[in-house]
Amino acid sequence: MQIDDLPPLRDIIAIHGLDAKKSLGQNFLLDLNLTSKIARLAGDISGHDVLEVGPGPGGLTRGLLAAGARRIVALEKDPRCMPALVQIAAAYPGRLNVFNADALEFDMRGQLTGPVRVVANLPYNVGTELLVRWLTPKDWPPFWSSLTLMFQKEVAERIIAKPCTKAYGRLGILAQWKSTPSVVMELPPEAFTPPPKVHSAVVHLEALAEPRFPAPAGLLSSTVAMAFNQRRKMLRSSLKSAAPDIEAALRDAGLKPTARAEEISVEGFCALARRLAK
Repeated sequence: MQIDDLPPLRDIIAIHGLDAKKSLGQNFLLDLNLTSKIARLAGDISGHDVLEVGPGPGGLTRGLLAAGARRIVALEKDPRCMPALVQIAAAYPGRLNVFNADALEFDMRGQLTGPVRVVANLPYNVGTELLVRWLTPKDWPPFWSSLTLMFQKEVAERIIAKPCTKAYGRLGILAQWKSTPSVVMELPPEAFTPPPKVHSAVVHLEALAEPRFPAPAGLLSSTVAMAFNQRRKMLRSSLKSAAPDIEAALRDAGLKPTARAEEISVEGFCALARRLAK
């Protein structure tokens, strides 16, 4: 499918010598049919600014522009990709702003006008850290209304995991406390160039207007971390340093002291954090 008048991505990669670098966590999507589908999974973007991290040669960028994104702010750490992205910007005047910057260090909020959707084939080596940062801003609701992000399938499963499953843990609790996450697409290794060793998945997270259950954020985070750091132990043991009367606190929160971390729902951890804050 021809979505624009720009050259095919494989030609652009050849022209600019854009071999994916493992050190940058790069795995490029070259099928514009696929990138256009991912863009549509983000929902209606016609009235939104879109933040894209790690556009590489611009496959997803072109899909987002063709899908009608009002404006894209793209952060690309690899300077080799800049000429290809500038070429795309020239084809879509006023709709693509590209920054040669590290997303972990660059404050992009001043570049965006709400409402904002984040859509990205995230570099695997920074994907989880970026997600956690976007879910833990100083103030809530955040600058974004939704996140549509590519992860390793194992990470995607952790984000949506339910209690009493092996994948359930800190990441899923945080994501489900602040948003409604769902896996909207799975991709095999051969969808990428070069193919990674694992399957991938696109996760869509819709921000909640406020956290799903009331809880002090810092205390919730530290309690969940403490519980899952020793996930095989009973809570009365793994959380014994959280409070001198931890068994009473667990019972007051409606939890069994003999339960293990993976058995406790998001609501249960929030109830415990509120009790520990007293």
